[in-house]
Amino acid sequence: MKRSEINDIIRNAENFIAEMNFALPVWASWTESDWMENKHACHEIFAAGLGWDITDFGSSRFSEKGLVLITLRNGVLGKTKKEYAEKIMVVDENQETPLHFHYHKMEDIINRGGGNLVFELYLSTDEEQRSQEPVTVSIDGITKKFNAGEPCILKPGMSMSLEQGMYHRFYAESGTGTVLAGEVSMVNDDAGDNRFFESAGRFPEIEEDEAPYRLLVGDYAVRLGVPPIGNTSALCN
Repeated sequence: MKRSEINDIIRNAENFIAEMNFALPVWASWTESDWMENKHACHEIFAAGLGWDITDFGSSRFSEKGLVLITLRNGVLGKTKKEYAEKIMVVDENQETPLHFHYHKMEDIINRGGGNLVFELYLSTDEEQRSQEPVTVSIDGITKKFNAGEPCILKPGMSMSLEQGMYHRFYAESGTGTVLAGEVSMVNDDAGDNRFFESAGRFPEIEEDEAPYRLLVGDYAVRLGVPPIGNTSALCN
């Protein structure tokens, strides 16, 4: 992805998040110079990978297959006391997050506002293939059963619990508008806990055609010279 494209995506996401009256942490609006000035106090942010995360899943077609995420809080699996995570995500109409599951993480996905969020769900087999068995999930604490791959719609305010090993694909329903989606989960580890059904790139290679408007989590080590995500050695400094 080009840096200019990422910059435009973040600007649009900031505007939408503000329209939804969702307030972000102060560091979400920092410039690179702000990060440099404050990095001595941001060890937890760097270790846990908090911040902006833009992905096209290796598709080079962000509007069709992509996602805006901001990790708001997180621990480091097996290394910190914090055993939970939270994200806020911006999902455009018909913009797919491809089929995947998590080995460790159980998560609740919440429609925080905007349009309708559509899920397609499958159980996984021992060989990590899609099962055609019905899927039982909890939606706002109410047990629901769906056929494999049957669309499940979360309207604003609704949430769904996704267990480990449960394949899920999601997108905003056409004609209903962009969705502000929340995620509350166990510790998030995008480097090792995601199993995509079809091969997908999680973090894009960036063509630096202009300066970054906001730094991504993948920029911290390169642009700020800090330890990579998951490295907790600096937390005691």
